Amino acid sequence: MTLRPDILIALPLALPFATAALLILLRRWVRLQSAVSVLGAALLFADGIALTAAVERAGILTMQSGRWIAPFGITLVADRLAAIMVLVTGFVALMTTLYAVADIPERQTRAGMQPVIHLLVAGVCGAFLTGDLFNLFVWFEVMLMASFVLLALGARAGHLGGAVKYLVLNFLSSGLFLTALGLLYGKVGTLNMADMAVKLRGGDETRLALAAGSLLLISFAIKAGVFPLFSWLPASYHTAPIAVSALFAGLLTKVGVYALLRAYTLFFALDHGWFGPILLIASVLTMAVGVLGAAAQYEIRRILSWHIISQIGYMTLGIALFTQHALAATVFYVIHHIVVKTNLFFLSGAIEQSAGSDRLSRIGGLYRAYTLLAWLFFIPAFSLGGIPPLSGFFAKFALLRAGFEVGAYFALAVGLLVGALTLFSMTKIWAEVFWKEAPEEAPPPRRVAPLRLLPIACMALTTLAISLYPQPLLRYSEAAGAQLHDSSVYIRAVLGKEAAP
Repeated sequence: MTLRPDILIALPLALPFATAALLILLRRWVRLQSAVSVLGAALLFADGIALTAAVERAGILTMQSGRWIAPFGITLVADRLAAIMVLVTGFVALMTTLYAVADIPERQTRAGMQPVIHLLVAGVCGAFLTGDLFNLFVWFEVMLMASFVLLALGARAGHLGGAVKYLVLNFLSSGLFLTALGLLYGKVGTLNMADMAVKLRGGDETRLALAAGSLLLISFAIKAGVFPLFSWLPASYHTAPIAVSALFAGLLTKVGVYALLRAYTLFFALDHGWFGPILLIASVLTMAVGVLGAAAQYEIRRILSWHIISQIGYMTLGIALFTQHALAATVFYVIHHIVVKTNLFFLSGAIEQSAGSDRLSRIGGLYRAYTLLAWLFFIPAFSLGGIPPLSGFFAKFALLRAGFEVGAYFALAVGLLVGALTLFSMTKIWAEVFWKEAPEEAPPPRRVAPLRLLPIACMALTTLAISLYPQPLLRYSEAAGAQLHDSSVYIRAVLGKEAAP
């Protein structure tokens, strides 16, 4: 049975909300909650596959809520980028809910952590599919509320300060976003992104529109963790349960990157000559500061948190370069990084369960005791470092090629140096955790719960599949980059054939 396109677009929002509501009703039955949570995530993943296939087959799909035609109603849009992001979100949600069965204590499950995870996933999917800038703000707020609750519920003693810093900086982002919405609506009289693109291109550029674009740039940069607006990330991501940290690491900052991609290829595309150099400098600094911060850390999750920042710099570099190949490289990099980084956080939890700590000085000798865990770590860790033929190599190579085409040699030199330092950090973890002798005071390694290893193995196999057969994802990313670079296709899909400039 083939579902109608409007149903395929609506399900990524309806399924997580329905799952969350059902989980609240089942709050007394922990095992049943876990089963329903995994089932809801599996259905979301299945819909993501169907939606991506439908977009591949039929082109950009739209849904006009209540049959109000754009730009007057609420529009949902699934182009190649949005569809693949929903698919990957479903995959990460499925792996996270599986991991959460073994990771989240019963006390936190009864307190409502599982339904809040699905509310967060709903916010992520809504941000990817919305065609309206105000509704993007609404979905950001859904994510903010859900993520703060998850941090507060799961924070260990003494770590609540990280959750507060996360909340304060993201409130600042929301205030800037809301101010920009007011400025834009006052100028063009619409917040439908396609309609706004037409009106901003058809009218005179004004300082008001430039101010709104600057506010959005800062707001989205905070969400993405771009320099110098990243301090909330390393302060908070290591404080939550592993399943929650992994979900954050894989998805939350990518929503900020997605918003930057959407804004500066659609309705602020003509202003890229002004925004591009700023984003280029910020990207270089993000890469450098993130990797240096990681090199100074000696706890696995802190190292991985700082590396999220450095890798975000690569993604925003592709947006700053603004060629079709650069945008395609950013799409590939985002997909690769979501899978790899989520898995590395899962692995940090498995290492901590086995060794009793995630501090490098207190761990050692796990290769002999747990060879399988060592090789499962090797795949995503050295993919992050860009070792061929793993997926990180193809992601970095595509970005380097795009940079050479426009002569961004300094940024590429920094990218290569950051890649080498990333490899150093991953090698440091590998050597300390698996190769060196275990400290005398270290407890004997324990076996890792099978429900932790299952999602780790699935994600490692996914990384291997992308690494050994990169052509399908590379071709898809090139097509997505072409859609982003030529936004008239998106505009015609939303507003009709006569609307595009």
